[in-house]
Amino acid sequence: MMKSMDNTITNIALVDDHSLLRGTLASLINSFDGYTVLFEADNGLEFIEKLKNHPRPHVVLLDITMPEMDGYETATWIKKNIPSVKILVLSMSDQESDIIRMLREGARGYLLKDSKPAVLRKALEEVRVKGFYMNELVSNKMLNFVTGNGPHSSADIPLLTEKEAIFLEMACTEMTYKEIADKMKMSQRTVEGYRDDLFKKLNVVSRVGLVVFAIRHGLCKV
Repeated sequence: MMKSMDNTITNIALVDDHSLLRGTLASLINSFDGYTVLFEADNGLEFIEKLKNHPRPHVVLLDITMPEMDGYETATWIKKNIPSVKILVLSMSDQESDIIRMLREGARGYLLKDSKPAVLRKALEEVRVKGFYMNELVSNKMLNFVTGNGPHSSADIPLLTEKEAIFLEMACTEMTYKEIADKMKMSQRTVEGYRDDLFKKLNVVSRVGLVVFAIRHGLCKV
């Protein structure tokens, strides 16, 4: 049976296959007031195994590229089995496709590994308090939507055309704009026009912003 946790402390699990980095991160996080590292794991499989003997963390600091069970698979498992646990991604990749995929798998924030300690501290705090951490990788213009301060009901969603709705759902996948154009049987220029129109209509500035909006409002399958 899981042990109970002190509600005044935010418990963190580190899942990353670089042991030196994990050790440095653990020391850093343990130095933050109100935070403690419960345990570390090399990959998703070890994380799941360690849950048998440790309490559930509040936040999992999760890498993407790992052997045996990578960050995508681990995030999927967490979303399915322990959805109350929040995921904060810490990765070397700033690729839009990686950010979108991790958001679809339930990540609440996305940081690069070269982030400064103060940024990590802020990210952990915002994930803990607000439920999401927004930065330049995940558009700040979406903050109201993902923190629950923005529109909640379908009545608040701007009216989308049928083509815009189809494009938005496809934008939530890993398809490129060219692949979306082929699927919709239209030119890439036309598809990019839908994208630009949605940027204005939904007040976002990136494809990641579109995905966050769609997830928030249940407009794509995640």
